[in-house]
Amino acid sequence: MNIKTLFDEGAQGYDRARRQLVPFFDDFYGAVLGLIPFERDASIRVLDLGAGTGVLSALIAEAFPRAHLTLVDISEGMLNQARRRFAPDAARLDFRLLDLAEGPLWGRYEAVVSALAIHHVDEEAKRRLFQNVHDVLCDEGVFVNADQVLGATPEIDAQYKAAWLRQVREEGVAEGDLAAALERMKEDEMSTLASQMKCLEDIGFQMVDCWYKNYGFVVYAGRKRSAG
Repeated sequence: MNIKTLFDEGAQGYDRARRQLVPFFDDFYGAVLGLIPFERDASIRVLDLGAGTGVLSALIAEAFPRAHLTLVDISEGMLNQARRRFAPDAARLDFRLLDLAEGPLWGRYEAVVSALAIHHVDEEAKRRLFQNVHDVLCDEGVFVNADQVLGATPEIDAQYKAAWLRQVREEGVAEGDLAAALERMKEDEMSTLASQMKCLEDIGFQMVDCWYKNYGFVVYAGRKRSAG
């Protein structure tokens, strides 16, 4: 089963288990908000890659009440859930069906963000995507990615996976939700944190750093500086 079908079929119940499946949910998503370097009343344009049902976009929309958000995702089912979430505030939102592995991106944005999406595309697609992100960012714009990464060695990666299973069970995740997550994970194309940060630097991002890490859950970011 491909990733689009998995997410289309799982869209209805996707939000229910988010807090159990993402350890330290508030810290993880909160790190993204803290890395968007604009005043809270700024009229910024934000692109959310692999936005799913709009979990991250909803937090950004609340924190930045004058922001305009564009949500892209491969799954029409996920985007339909996001449309329902944002129905009272629809004027601030655009929704676009897009496969991140294929692209391209378009528009101009002060911030490009993503949460738990880019690990679904392979190494080559990640490089293309990061270049596309750099191209659509305004000068001084920021890219923030909250995602899961591969451990630097098989032993480290095994510890990441064991820690995640322990944490989600401690949070009381239902076995059905865990089974669905494990099924989706079969389609993962995870890369190491080091390889992704180096890719950003090679493309030309500056201030590239990892600002949050809990085993395999990380939040890293880079800035696009003006040519001058």
